[in-house]
Amino acid sequence: MTQTLEATFDGIALHFDEPLKFEPNTRVRVVVEELPQPDEEPVSFLRLAQTLNLDGPPDWSENVDKYLYGHLHDDK
Repeated sequence: MTQTLEATFDGIALHFDEPLKFEPNTRVRVVVEELPQPDEEPVSFLRLAQTLNLDGPPDWSENVDKYLYGHLHDDK
């Protein structure tokens, strides 16, 4: 069985983000690969949308069918 796990090295030991799924005394091979540090916290979709400075009518979200399809949802 192979497991790919992420861990944090505290200067002395590795601390796995998830528990290992091996029986006690199971021999394993460990290959350590450094992961890149994220540049910044992930941005929410709403925060990203706000930065786009989209320009549209004030009732855009209320009448999306009108603007996408040319009619209101209940007006077909």
